[in-house]
Amino acid sequence: MIQTPMIAGQAYANRTAIAPQPGSGSGLGGAAADFAQSLRASENTALSAMSGGADPQALVEALAQTELAVETAVTIRNRVVEAYQELLRMPV
Repeated sequence: MIQTPMIAGQAYANRTAIAPQPGSGSGLGGAAADFAQSLRASENTALSAMSGGADPQALVEALAQTELAVETAVTIRNRVVEAYQELLRMPV
C-alpha cells in the first residue's frame, strides 16, 4: 500500500492519545510504589520485632525482602543512567 505524504499527515492529525489510568501499577510509578510498600512493611516488622511482637524469623524474612528490593532498585537506576549516558553519546 502506497501512502502519500498528505494521507500520512491526515492520519497523524486524526490520532487520539490514550491517557494512562491512575493507579494502574505499571511502569516505573508502580515499581516505585511497590518498593515503598515493601520498605514500609519491613520497617513495621522491624519495629514490631524490637518491641517483642514479632518472631526473629519474620524479621529475617523482612530484611531479606528489603535487601532484594534495594538491589533491584539500584539495578534499575544503573540501567537508566547507562541509557541516559548512551543517549548523550549519540551524535546529533
